[in-house]
This record gives sequence, structure tokens and C-alpha cells, in this order.
Amino acid sequence: MRRRYQLAALMALALPCGISIWTLSAQSPAPVKFPMQPDSVRFAIIGDSGTGDANQYAVARQMLRMRGTLAFNFVLMLGDNIYGGHSPADLKKKFADPYQPLMDQQVKFYASLGNHDNPDERFYEPFNMGGKRYYSIKKSNVEFFALDSNYMDPAQLDWLKQQLSGSSALWKICFFHHPLYSEARFHGPDPDLRQRLEPLFQQYSVDIVFSGHEHVYERIKPQHGIYYFVLGNSGELRPHDLRPSPQTLKGFDTDRCFALFEIAGDHVYFQAISGHGDIVDSDVLSKVRP
Repeated sequence: MRRRYQLAALMALALPCGISIWTLSAQSPAPVKFPMQPDSVRFAIIGDSGTGDANQYAVARQMLRMRGTLAFNFVLMLGDNIYGGHSPADLKKKFADPYQPLMDQQVKFYASLGNHDNPDERFYEPFNMGGKRYYSIKKSNVEFFALDSNYMDPAQLDWLKQQLSGSSALWKICFFHHPLYSEARFHGPDPDLRQRLEPLFQQYSVDIVFSGHEHVYERIKPQHGIYYFVLGNSGELRPHDLRPSPQTLKGFDTDRCFALFEIAGDHVYFQAISGHGDIVDSDVLSKVRP
């Protein structure tokens, strides 16, 4: 298995100009089909999106197009939602304008705060944060926990412990900005944050963790029974920044990206899609924990 990882890494590094996609096998599998079950939970994720430039708008158009394939009804935002200024004009250009067609279709956005965000974004009504730095939302048999990884103080950790221990959801998903695991070079993983959060994730059976911050897409080999995704290239991009290791299941660092998810029973179906509409990762995940 280690030789297969090494071969995939060498193949990726040998692509100086084309699309960089790392995988465990020589050929990517066919994209999974979303089952579109009536009682499933369907959503998208974006990260580091708020540039206000043409690339952000291109991703937004692909999201609108893909809603015809998967009728998702909410979007998780993984931080750095608004870069630069935070005036009403900035909020309009870097959020409202690109995603208005989705909001017109009653798609809701749920934000978490990144290091480039103004904390007052928690009061911006379209971000649905309820004025809170961290909060939870329940969708059918799935509970989502939005965290503020900029300042993981004891009060937030106590809140998270209480929320996770009291949750009866079949699936528990946390989303926040700074990744616990990443093979991107510019920042890399946050070991201090991992030390604080991962014991709680393990103790209270968190299933999936979404993060941004690194301007790439990366799916990590499950760690302690937890699926980790990094998606921080919905607006910003850091080309050719990934250096795959044995824990890298899939990586993409040559275009912007978003991802779609459907949770149906004990399975998660997903596709990661580039700003040009290419499917760069796709799989079905099974529930690891009872």
C-alpha cells in the first residue's frame, strides 16, 4: 500500500501544468450517483470564498448548475467568507451577488469564522449565525456544529462538550476554519487545535470534520474513525501547494472547488467539483461508529 501512495505522489508531482489530482489508484472511479432519497440531508460546502472576483462567481454558477443534479437546500461556509473590507458594499459583492440566485431558491447559508473574517459577520443575517461565534443546527438525523477556530477558549470547548454529549443525531459533523490535518505546504495542520478538539471528537463520536484555510481541496485518510475534508479554494487558490503523504486520499490544487453531499441512512455520498465543472473527487462513505 505504501508503494501505491508513493507512486501516486510521484505521478502528481510530474504534472507541472495540468490538473493535479492525487488518488490511491491509477484511474479515478466513476462519479457516484446521488440517491436523492426523500428523507436525506443534502448540502454543499465552500471555503475561503469571499474574494468578490470572477473565480468566486464561476464557482457560484457551478453550484447553481449542480443544484439541478442534487437539490441541496443549505451550504456550509468554512471561513474567510469576506476578504478585505467588510462594508455593506463588500458584503454585497463578495457574498450576496454571487449567491443570490441560490438564495432566491431558498438555499440557506451557515457560516463559520475564518482568520480573515470580521467577528461582526456573526450578526450578518444571511450567514444565519444568530449572532454567535459557535452554534449548532439540526437537519433530520444530522447535527452540525459550527466552531470558531480562531479562538478556541475554554467556554467554547465546554459548550462543544455539552452539545456533543447531548446530541442524539445519527451523524455528527463539525465545521470550522483551521484544519487539524493537511498536507498543504503554506500553513499545514494545526497541532495545537488538534490536541484540544480531537479527544472530544473521539469521545463523542464525531463522524466528519470540514475545514478551510488551506487554499486547496484535500480528503484525508480517516483518523481515529473520523473523516476529514479540507476545502479552502472556493475563491482563493494556492496552485500546486499540496504534497501528498500516505494520509492523503485525494488532493486537488489547480482550480477553485466546492463539494456536494447527500447523507442517506448510514452512507454519505459526495462529489467535489471544480470551478470549471469537473468532478475531482467522488465517493460513498460508510458510517464508522455505531
